[in-house]
Amino acid sequence: MLEPSTAIAVEVDVQRVVSPAQAPDDETITRYVAAALAAAGYQQTQAELTVRMTSAEESQQLNRDYRGKDKPTNVLSFAFENPTPEPLPLLGDLVICCAVVAAEAEQQGKAEAHHWAHMIVHGTLHLLGYDHIETQQAEQMEQLERDILAQFAINDPY
Repeated sequence: MLEPSTAIAVEVDVQRVVSPAQAPDDETITRYVAAALAAAGYQQTQAELTVRMTSAEESQQLNRDYRGKDKPTNVLSFAFENPTPEPLPLLGDLVICCAVVAAEAEQQGKAEAHHWAHMIVHGTLHLLGYDHIETQQAEQMEQLERDILAQFAINDPY
């Protein structure tokens, strides 16, 4: 079992445009982010990011504008691009569509709270540069997600 690092000070700005009943509280979100950072070997002592819980309309607009896909999606990750050579603790933004998370959880027969955890972990790994476009990268990312979620007694999301 992976142990979350206590050496990383994590600051998460949670923005609730929509507030679904099954969404995790701010402290739980921070725990999921911290576990993902520790498991991924994040090297800094501080990390800052925003998690925005939003509507299908906003998700669709962002997905269309930034990814060319005209539909809402579960999570969008916008990594901070540091313009300086100095390391900064800013990771970026996660935009999570509440309606899509709820619908996917129901379709996949999993607890909505568990799917929220998966989307937060998945998005955080994207902010760190993990991707799932190529098979080998996808397998590595998915295994890391399984390991992180297991810390919270959440079954394999795949």
